[in-house]
Amino acid sequence: MHIYYYDKKFKYQGEDVIDNDELPENATDVRPKEGLYLPEYDENKKEWFESATQEYIDSLKPKPQPAADVTMLKKQVALLTLQLSQLQRGGAS
Repeated sequence: MHIYYYDKKFKYQGEDVIDNDELPENATDVRPKEGLYLPEYDENKKEWFESATQEYIDSLKPKPQPAADVTMLKKQVALLTLQLSQLQRGGAS
């Protein structure tokens, strides 16, 4: 049986596979929903819910690169592609 552990505050602590049907203390066989950042278990409802704040979730997402950085990288790729094609043809032309 696949089980999911939680701490005294019901925060997710990991998972395990056990050979018997008896759940250990602070564990459930209810799988956390996909996409939760800080899963917390509700014993009464027998379900996991999101306990992370939106601010915390936003802090984990990568920051978008400024457009100038992307433009510079595109130019570098174009230049390297040109240099590679010149080398494959036997040198600069």
